[in-house]
Amino acid sequence: MSLTWLDLPLTTSCYAWRLERADGVTIGFVSHDRDLVIDNLLYRAAPGMVPSTIALSDSLEMDSVDIEGAMTSTAIAETDLIAGRWNGAQLHVYLVNWESPEDEPLHLISGEFGEITRSGDAFRVEMLGGTSFLDESIAPLTSPTCRARLGDRACKVSLAVHQAEMTLTQILEPQLEFTDLQGQAADYIHGELRWLSGENCGLRFAIISGEGDAIRLADQPVRPVAVGDRALFTAGCDKNFATCRDRFQNSINFRGEPYLPGNDLLTRYPGA
Repeated sequence: MSLTWLDLPLTTSCYAWRLERADGVTIGFVSHDRDLVIDNLLYRAAPGMVPSTIALSDSLEMDSVDIEGAMTSTAIAETDLIAGRWNGAQLHVYLVNWESPEDEPLHLISGEFGEITRSGDAFRVEMLGGTSFLDESIAPLTSPTCRARLGDRACKVSLAVHQAEMTLTQILEPQLEFTDLQGQAADYIHGELRWLSGENCGLRFAIISGEGDAIRLADQPVRPVAVGDRALFTAGCDKNFATCRDRFQNSINFRGEPYLPGNDLLTRYPGA
């Protein structure tokens, strides 16, 4: 790694943030008073964005950092924060040479957006480091229902077979009607809807109920939806063994123990 610019007698360094949203939008900011082009990406001047002390270690302790700033850029709008467009975004923090942006940067930390808090026109983001996965359970707990998520590496079901694009035809608060469902809305309970057009384009919502051609989302979109908006539906799974076997023909990959006796064994029978 060649970072000779760090040895210069005068300091010419500034922080650079590269933010990659889950919907593919990528933006950059620098703590400098003018814009910089780094690796073919325009980094906007955002001197109001400052990181806390960045703690890095070679131990198993979590690397973390807080970032505070003002929502002065249209790229980070309050409506997008409320709508959840920044949830789970990837963030990379570098130290760069503002006098010569093409010089190799010093990588400080990478991670995922954690808790986002807002106060007036300001926001604060907790970034989770690469060791945050250590908080997860090492061994899975037994359960009568499946622990996998439909379509993940453990489930192995191809989501492409269980996805379909549809167009919103009527708004029946709190339900949304899609005639393309052809009465099969119940197949998408516990599934997901991702808007492909309209003001909520790119946002995902869980489907909690469905009947006929109408479905209901777990959370109402912050931005209004309109008749004609397109959406991608992904089928849902209630994680029961019978559903896995009969509907998805995937019982061999069922990640649960439906026949394992549990603590409620004696209460399953009347008079026990």
